[in-house]
Amino acid sequence: MVALAYFFSRISHTVLFWAAFVLTRPLGAVVGDYLDKPTTSGGLEFSRYTASGLLLVAIVLLIVVIPQRAAEKSH
Repeated sequence: MVALAYFFSRISHTVLFWAAFVLTRPLGAVVGDYLDKPTTSGGLEFSRYTASGLLLVAIVLLIVVIPQRAAEKSH
């Protein structure tokens, strides 16, 4: 919904950024918990350092893979 609002409405991009940020925080917490939770509890039981490293690598890869483009107009 936030992505659709970004492309098809005049809602402030700042408001949409914060909406996306607030909505995705729980997802990040769940992924982090899954990576370092014991396998007996359904996790992967990585150390916190390994889990943090995996998340860092994923973030860097997404930044590199997803093309960045310049703004269409100056603000």
